[in-house]
Amino acid sequence: MKVTVAPSPQAHPARLILILSLTPTVGLGIGRFAYSLVLPDMRDSLGWSYSAAGFMNTINAAGYLAGALMASRLIKRYGLSASVRWGTVACIVSLVLCAVSGNFAVLSFARLLAGVGAAVGFVAGAALAARIAQSRPRRADFLLSLFYAGPGLGILSSGLIAPFVLQAFGPGSWWIVWWAMTLLAVAMTAPLMLVPIDTDGALADRTPASFAIRPVLIYLAGYFLFGAGYIAYMTFMIAYVRDAGGGAVAQSAFWSLIGASAFLTPWLWGRVLGLDRGGLSIAIILGVNALGAGLPLFGHSALLLSISALVFGVSFFAVVASTTAFVRFNYPPSVWPKGIAAMTIAFGIGQTLGPLAVGAITDAFGSLSYALNVSAAMLAAGAIACAFQPRLGRSSKPSAPAE
Repeated sequence: MKVTVAPSPQAHPARLILILSLTPTVGLGIGRFAYSLVLPDMRDSLGWSYSAAGFMNTINAAGYLAGALMASRLIKRYGLSASVRWGTVACIVSLVLCAVSGNFAVLSFARLLAGVGAAVGFVAGAALAARIAQSRPRRADFLLSLFYAGPGLGILSSGLIAPFVLQAFGPGSWWIVWWAMTLLAVAMTAPLMLVPIDTDGALADRTPASFAIRPVLIYLAGYFLFGAGYIAYMTFMIAYVRDAGGGAVAQSAFWSLIGASAFLTPWLWGRVLGLDRGGLSIAIILGVNALGAGLPLFGHSALLLSISALVFGVSFFAVVASTTAFVRFNYPPSVWPKGIAAMTIAFGIGQTLGPLAVGAITDAFGSLSYALNVSAAMLAAGAIACAFQPRLGRSSKPSAPAE
């Protein structure tokens, strides 16, 4: 069955996907990861333990898991475009809540809401981006990877703002950072709301199909380990840099380098993402990610931390992109939302358990180095698991549209 996708004739597919990428920019790059930048000041000001600080990312991850579980139903009922936009709006509301209250329960709800909105927006946005990318089959992997550069933009922009706001206003100014992040998110959401992005009815393929768990169980296990492993690095590395003596400039440089490296993903990993060989693509990229996460264990030098941020960042975003590529290679378009949601659920379970576990380990042993040890080990285990994922039956793969 031939698949035809018809993006708006006024907009190039790359432009549409870049606008779509603002969804994970707000939901993930700002809504989730900016928390790491304010976590040291919030922990000091509010008297949190590492376990309490980790819980905030756990509740966010639980919301992400809940959003992934309900995403397919919401998409079926309201469509991809509406799900993208409302998910992003929910993330902005969560940022406002973080700015107006220091109450643990309110902040927990805000982090939960951010997770739900980010997951719904991400699943819908990824499926929509995959459909748009299919209109240019020879460049589909490159176009799709543009969507996954979105979180990098959020990380980069927040990294250039948050540390200096904290430095300017002093201890206890974490809530001012959340207001700054809210304004940033609102500005980035404007194009998403104004530009029509809708291919919900553009697919001619309506072949009945389903997403079965058993054939990709190894892949899902590896992605679960990625979810559990990466979150420790992204949650506690700013605290690690600060504890090593890094001030606002060092923290900003480290975080911004992670974000900036995302823009290398489309060019660096294009061929790897195009490998239709089961779990080989994600195994390669996840192995590099594990290496980046493990480098800080060998020292605190600025050079080593910079290399760690670059290696981790340039592979982190590509890991997520590889899962959508895997779904696109192995399933017909009608199954893409369910397939991406299944991947996101496995990822969500991992990142729900990860922060709480490594926070408890850090509290027990009194050093963030143990959290980084666990993080790197889980990422490496995930890479090994994914390497054993075979390619699925060719009958489920959609035929490429004519360009």
